[in-house]
Amino acid sequence: MTTLSGGCLCGAVRYTAKTSMEVIACHCTHCRRQSGSAFSVNVLVAEAELALTGVLHAFRDRGDSGAAVDRNFCPTCGSPIYSALAAMPGVLALKAGTLDEPNRVSPAAQIYCDSAVDWAGLEGASARFPRNPPTGG
Repeated sequence: MTTLSGGCLCGAVRYTAKTSMEVIACHCTHCRRQSGSAFSVNVLVAEAELALTGVLHAFRDRGDSGAAVDRNFCPTCGSPIYSALAAMPGVLALKAGTLDEPNRVSPAAQIYCDSAVDWAGLEGASARFPRNPPTGG
């Protein structure tokens, strides 16, 4: 298990997280708007493995399934910290751009490639899915 640390731009929010989960780049329009970039790189962590200091605010969004996506951010500087996905209870999508050492992670997959912008790609992520990957169940 790997321990990661990070925080927001102004330093009011800090965290550590233990993870052995996947890193996924999401090209959906909501992640693009929330990140202010071409995609959002998310480190999936167990909610129980995240230790957080500071206060977050949340914006309740909805995924394509209609399930809630709570996008948590620093109320002072606006840095997105993680998304809590109702479709994946107990799992958080920690924003890789907030990591102290972002080179410690690398996306293994890309999702929502059907809405990716033409000018930005991630050649290193081998698995590509037009939308969400199929579930194994």
